Order: sequence, then C-alpha cells, then structure tokens
Amino acid sequence: MNKPLLAVLSAVATVGLGATPALAAPHSSAPQPTAPHAAKAAAVTVDFAGTVSLSNCSGSVIRFPGSADTDPALVLTNGHCLETGMPSAGQVITGQSSSRTFGLLNSAGSKIATLRANQVVYSTMTDTDVTIYRTTTTYAAIKSSYGISPLTVQDTHPVAGTAIKVVSGYWKRIYSCNIDGFVYRLKEGDWTFKDSVRYTSACNTIGGTSGSPVIDVTTGKVVAVNNTGNEDGERCTVNNPCEVDASGNVTVRQGINYAQETYNIPACFTTGNKLNLSAAGCTLPKP
Repeated sequence: MNKPLLAVLSAVATVGLGATPALAAPHSSAPQPTAPHAAKAAAVTVDFAGTVSLSNCSGSVIRFPGSADTDPALVLTNGHCLETGMPSAGQVITGQSSSRTFGLLNSAGSKIATLRANQVVYSTMTDTDVTIYRTTTTYAAIKSSYGISPLTVQDTHPVAGTAIKVVSGYWKRIYSCNIDGFVYRLKEGDWTFKDSVRYTSACNTIGGTSGSPVIDVTTGKVVAVNNTGNEDGERCTVNNPCEVDASGNVTVRQGINYAQETYNIPACFTTGNKLNLSAAGCTLPKP
C-alpha cells in the first residue's frame, strides 16, 4: 500500500497486519472500455488546490454531483489510512467519531488551513479501499475563507486510455500517466479489491501517496483514489498485490501501481451529504 514505511510498521503493531498499498500500471487480456479517439478535449489545469495532507497519507476535499455548497465538506482518502488501524477483510465502518486533522493545500501545494473531522462517515478495505471523513466546516465556508473549491467525484465508470494525474498532498507531487486498464480482482494480503484501475508505468507512486485523488485531466473530476502497487514482484502479499482474472489466473506486475474507482460512491450519499447505503444504486459494501 502507498503509505510511508514508519506508518506501515505502526499499523502492523496496532492491528497485527500491515496492509499499505504502494504503486501501479500495464495491459489486461479482458476487453476494456476505451476513451474515444475522436476530437480530443483540452486538458484542464490540475494542481494541488483542494487536496490535503494527512499524518501518513494523502487525500482530497470532495463533493458529489448532488452536494450543496452548504453541506459539510467531506475528505476522501484510503481505508488503510484510517487512524484507528486498517479495517480487516469484510469490515465496514460507518459513523465512527473522529477528530483527525488535514492540511488544506492551495494550487501551489502550500498549506493554507487545517481542517478537522468530526466523523468517519465510511471506511472499508473490502472490494475497495476508501475512507470518507465529514469535517466540521462547509464547502461554502472553505471557499469564502481560503478560496478553495472541492474536487467533484465523477459518477460514471472511468475508461481505459484516459489521461490522469495522481495528486499527492503528502509529498506535494503530481504523477502523470494514463489508465492502462481495469483489474477484475486485485488481491493484496487478506484484502481483495474489485474492478481496480491499473496505471501505465509513468505513475510510479510511492509510500505516502495513498489516498491521493486520481483526476481525469480533461474534466478535472476524481475518477479513483490511489492505493497500492507491486513493489518487489512477490505474489499477492502486502505491498505486492497480484491481478486475478475472472478465470482465476494470477498475474504479477512488479513496479505497477493501482487505484480504486470512486464512481459508485455518489449514489450512496443523499441530501446533506448523508450516507445512505440502502439508497437506490448504492453498491458499496455494507456493515
């Protein structure tokens, strides 16, 4: 997992396991949705505005297509970045109290404010690898005080070939590459992720990039959250995820990094940015 080594060792001591995703990228034998070849749209400017730094990971202030400016602002990062330890396989956490802080960054990557959470709205490492925090402030207040707007989460499936940027608030570094394809199952230690994004090799993400938003450079929207990569060429171990296809065939891609799609998250949030796992179209794992 893409979390710094010291944080990994701390998590191991805390939970007895050490899952912390790291890197990602190449080709899949399965048919992949691909970006259209006709008429390329101009790229938007992707910088650090709206991203955050955590004590051991990266993240971003996010909104959904249906969010209102007056809603409490949400922060997205990885499940394995949860301050109380990585969720076990099959575990889903909702409504957990939190006072975690985040360093809000401007376009240049400078910290301009500290945001504080009051709740872990949702966290899991089952099928995906996400934690969503509710903060004590609103999007409107953040915009008014600091001139920073949230990143919008795209509510449609990403496509292969899309140019993306992985923006790490922890390292103040931006990686540029493309979506190489999608992985039926990505297995790492005790955890299994479904329909993961595989990067092309240019996104050689490292520890600390966990939780970074993966941004479509054409739309400026979040299409995934960075979470892991195969560091040493090992097979299906922590920090060495392997790809498993629908027939059970295993592929190991050393040096390739991955992310978890986020398009399925907006359907699980209703008016006021409230989580509703029973909402129509919500496919996130439930407790």
